Amino acid sequence: MEKKKVAVPLVCHGHSRPVVDLFYSPITPDGFFLISASKDGSPMLRNGETGDWIGTFEGHKGAVWSCCLDTNGLRAASGSADFTAKLWDALTGDVLHSFEHKHIVRACAFSEDTHLLLTGGFEKTLRIFDLNRPDSPPREVDDSPGSVRTVAWLHSDQTILSSCTDSGGVRLWDVRSDKIVQLLETKSPVTSVEVSRDGRYITTADGSTVRFWDANHFGLVKSYNMPFNVESASLEPKLSNKFIAGGEDMWIHMFDFHTGEEIGCNKGHHGPVHCVRFSPGGESYASGSEDGTIRIWQTGPANHDENDTLPGNGPAGKVKVGDDEVTSKIEGFHINDKGKNEEEKAIDI
Repeated sequence: MEKKKVAVPLVCHGHSRPVVDLFYSPITPDGFFLISASKDGSPMLRNGETGDWIGTFEGHKGAVWSCCLDTNGLRAASGSADFTAKLWDALTGDVLHSFEHKHIVRACAFSEDTHLLLTGGFEKTLRIFDLNRPDSPPREVDDSPGSVRTVAWLHSDQTILSSCTDSGGVRLWDVRSDKIVQLLETKSPVTSVEVSRDGRYITTADGSTVRFWDANHFGLVKSYNMPFNVESASLEPKLSNKFIAGGEDMWIHMFDFHTGEEIGCNKGHHGPVHCVRFSPGGESYASGSEDGTIRIWQTGPANHDENDTLPGNGPAGKVKVGDDEVTSKIEGFHINDKGKNEEEKAIDI
């Protein structure tokens, strides 16, 4: 009897509440890294290839809704329900600065040149903080029509994108004039925005629709209706020939970019999928769920027999700790065993 083939992800435990945002760094001399935001209030940093836990950023006093890493993978940022956005040293876990807001911070993004941090949230205000002068007041854009859900940078930091929780569309703002220069129209509020690494496409998810926009001329390139409500979508970064989407049905679906045909489906999460992202090389992708886990899936054919197990993961290479130091705090970076990933088989449900 032939053994059934199932996808076997790396399953990363550690968060005690839902995982609501994921962000991969670009490829750096030390590899690439994955940061996760969770309602447990403690963002986590991992080796992006192996899923190995590196450390936990401790300091927020509320749910963390958004997280990101700068281009060099040296600093992290997070936006929280505690009315702050925090800037972190990604090597030590130290808080470099805490930016006070008047309401929940739902989104944050580093500029490409790493000098600026963009935030948005329930205040309906976009803020741009100068990281070279963190104590200086930020630039503020107050014309957002609603609570800000997502933010991103475009055109070498000349344009910023934002979507709102309670109204459709993605608004593009000219950084020099603080004016809206374009509206990408959608039927439902946009829950996910991604700018492709080559700067060609903007990927959005709204309702049950995934859309791809020309990032230079802003025309709609592709639009696909999904058979489920989509919360997040991501375009393969190398060839732009496939995309993934996740949402309420708890599965991660892969589709052909050119035809919209479903070419893969991975099952394993035990709650809605809140975020999906391709790794910077496109060889794998990560999903974060209401079930509190992150799962890292291989993009290519990585099927195994049901009784197979994956080999142990290699060591993480960014925060060096000896065996006797695993339960200690190192320069503010909280190191413990709870965040280390385990490997599990995906379960058909």
